[in-house]
Amino acid sequence: MSDKQISREERRKAIERQKKTTNKKKKKSPAVTWIKRILLALVAIGIAGFVFGASLFAFYASSAPEIDEELLRDPISPTFYAADGETEIPYITSENREYVNYEDIPKTMEDAILATEDNRFYEHSGIDVIRLGGAVIANITGGFGSQGASTITQQVIKNSFLTNDKTLKRKAQEAYLAYKLEQEYEKEEIFEMYFNKILMSGNIYGFGTASEYFYGKPLGELTLAESALLAGMPQSPNGYNPFKNPERAEERRNVVLSLMDQHEKISTEEKEQAQALPVIDSLVPEGERQQQTPNAEYTAFMEMVEDELDTLEGDYSLDEGLTIYTTLEPYVQTKVNEAMASDLFFDDNVQSAMTVVDTKTGGISAVGAAREYSGDVRHNYATATDRSVGSTIKPLLDYGPAIEYLDWSTGQTVVDEPYSYEDNDQEIRNVDGQFLGTMTIREALYRSRNIPAVKTLQEVGTEDAGEFMSNVGLDMENIYESTALGSANFSTVQMAGAYAAFGNQGEFNKPHTIKKIVFRDGSTEQIVAPEPEQAMKDSTAYMVTDMLRDVVDLNVPGSTGKEVAINGLDMAGKTGTTNYSLEDLEKYGLDSSSALDVWFAGYTTDYSISVWSGYADRSTPIDTDSNERLLAQRLFKNVMSEISSPETARFQQPESVTEQVVEVGSDPLKLASAFTPYNMRSSELFARGTEPNSVSQRYVVEDLETPSGLRANVQGSSAQLSWNYGDDDVSFEVSVEVDGSSSVLTTSSSQSYTFNGLEEGKNYTFRVVAVNSTQRSDPASTIVEVAAAPEEPEEEPAEEPVEEEPAEEEPVEEEPVEEEPVEEEPAEEEPVEEEPVEEEPAEEEPAEDEPAEEEPAEDPIDVPEDPTEEEENETPSVNSSENRNSSGDNGNNNNNNNADEDNENESSNENDNGNNDSQNGDADNEENN
Repeated sequence: MSDKQISREERRKAIERQKKTTNKKKKKSPAVTWIKRILLALVAIGIAGFVFGASLFAFYASSAPEIDEELLRDPISPTFYAADGETEIPYITSENREYVNYEDIPKTMEDAILATEDNRFYEHSGIDVIRLGGAVIANITGGFGSQGASTITQQVIKNSFLTNDKTLKRKAQEAYLAYKLEQEYEKEEIFEMYFNKILMSGNIYGFGTASEYFYGKPLGELTLAESALLAGMPQSPNGYNPFKNPERAEERRNVVLSLMDQHEKISTEEKEQAQALPVIDSLVPEGERQQQTPNAEYTAFMEMVEDELDTLEGDYSLDEGLTIYTTLEPYVQTKVNEAMASDLFFDDNVQSAMTVVDTKTGGISAVGAAREYSGDVRHNYATATDRSVGSTIKPLLDYGPAIEYLDWSTGQTVVDEPYSYEDNDQEIRNVDGQFLGTMTIREALYRSRNIPAVKTLQEVGTEDAGEFMSNVGLDMENIYESTALGSANFSTVQMAGAYAAFGNQGEFNKPHTIKKIVFRDGSTEQIVAPEPEQAMKDSTAYMVTDMLRDVVDLNVPGSTGKEVAINGLDMAGKTGTTNYSLEDLEKYGLDSSSALDVWFAGYTTDYSISVWSGYADRSTPIDTDSNERLLAQRLFKNVMSEISSPETARFQQPESVTEQVVEVGSDPLKLASAFTPYNMRSSELFARGTEPNSVSQRYVVEDLETPSGLRANVQGSSAQLSWNYGDDDVSFEVSVEVDGSSSVLTTSSSQSYTFNGLEEGKNYTFRVVAVNSTQRSDPASTIVEVAAAPEEPEEEPAEEPVEEEPAEEEPVEEEPVEEEPVEEEPAEEEPVEEEPVEEEPAEEEPAEDEPAEEEPAEDPIDVPEDPTEEEENETPSVNSSENRNSSGDNGNNNNNNNADEDNENESSNENDNGNNDSQNGDADNEENN
């Protein structure tokens, strides 16, 4: 009994010990508990996610459209609208198609398509799970939509019923309908739908049509290489078009051949043999190619639309029933086509191209690809980037960056002098072989001087110049000194877009043909027009524009773009010429007047147009010594004059720009002084805050005194002028102003001058300025007023003796005209009385003794207008009055009439005076040049 009890006690204790041991083990493994919990949670989440996903899939699938056999078999043509959003553009239709039944599809063609698009097509039920798994991984690492997993069945569904947006809803509906399509149709039927429905290029639908179009033969006669090329085109129909892009087409063909080898459709030897064949050898010859569309009026533009569609982010395809709103302006395109077919061309072989861009939006309004352009049949010169742009690059690479980054004004001066490139010591030439010395960058640009352009680029630096170019859509990898003169290749599209930024207050819009896309459902749309970017300061844009105005100004001597001037149209632009290298001149046996290309780029506030002209054969030159050099300008003017409205807005100067009159040649730039010669003055623009604040002292008079004692002794119709001056070695410039017209009478060392020809009823202002080789004094002046003839002619002779004895003889006292000026200015005569004592003849001395209060009674005595000038004397003539400091404004209106003399001799303190003379100075410079 006792043994049994002990045994039970021990068992109890043993059980307790076992429980403690178990509890200890549980406490030592909490991670196991959490792992179990996490796994259970994941399972629960997975189940919930599956249920949610299945429910969402079912919901999306329930809203999928019904399968329509007609839509499955026939392509859905896109619809295009012009810039107004209402005018439909007739271009691509589904009528251009040769339908091929499945049994007529060559095995090689089918293998090439399946190897490229869907190798397991005959194994899956509409969805390739293996391919889908790879796409999921790619989407996780690269973002949703980075890679697709669409089978041929899914592509047929998408192109027939659904939009191309990459959303879960569309993917779900696509998968559901693909599975449903596989249940209703045989694989061969589905493949036949794809084979005939797919867009190959332009309005070429289906592989059968593409075979005839590109190779001129039916599918059964295609080689392996030809079949592989066509099989690779649907990924980018226009990008892999062998007519337009043979290099890209060949690369794509070789990828398809590699896939066929990988999937054991062909042998490695067959692959290598096919890859070795040139693409262009088997294509239809250029002269035998079919015109892609019956209406070629918009062919070039619509091809650009197709190409742009390929470059957009997203899966856009023209066989999905898209509605595309373009930037085309039909009227503008018509005028471009007319210009390209006009008699402006001087022979049948010279070519040309142009692009018209909306200045404000960057939308391409029209394009001229070539003369008689018909799509793939000819080369599109408008989009080609194989021609150097010449001097049209100077505002973009040289002067624009200098204004933007160096705060240069339009009056910044550079020296046109013998100069060589720093990197190779090659001498830089101007087109005329001459050097014009110091000039503003404004003049350097409108004269298109080469040496100032190179110097300007050196000052800017290639890094800043490249950044400025990039901001307006012109990317360059390498910039050299010679690039300043145009050794860079760009298209007319790029140049028109870049120049538009100058006319749009510095805002750049990338040239484009598509504004927005509306999908088949009619409600989903995508705005694809590029966003505007501020490429430069508005001050830079306006200052460059103002300089380029001079290029096309008929009144600016030496400007190179006068041929494009359109009366009343505010326009700016730049010419360009691409010269042959010395080696090419020798190679082709050409002279120095030969040019490879001629350009013109210009703009208004509405349109920017770039024009190129040249020959396809680079050995054939344009003669710059003849009017051939004007072809690009004349084409530009032809189109711009037709498409521009009389109400076209002018370029508006922004608040960030100020205008100042500077002295040309001052370094640093300084404001013109009152003594700066007119041909050295120039009205120039500055970015606000960068204006010069000091006045040039180069021509300021410091030592020359003003002639004193100027007086006029009137005898009949003559005025005898005399004045006093020291012994300085100077000459005296005598000028007269009458009826608002001013002219220089003489320049001599004499201190007297007799003017003949005084007329009754007129006022004469005489001025005398002391001058030497570098200086001019302030003018001394006096006014002679010749009274009108009285009603009784017998009283007129009495005026002559009055001039000699004004104090005693007064026959014309009754005339009111003589009395009025004396009554208004009696007080001004007091300081005048003291001067005649020293300089007047003895017979006039009695006037000196008369008291001031008696002078008002002496009407014939002239009163000086400026009593503070002590050196001027009262004139004894009864018909004259004295004013030494007469207003310079009266002379301003007459500078143009006497430009040859006034520019050298006349001085004025008014800035307006300098403005009127600036053109005359330019004219003189042009004659000298």
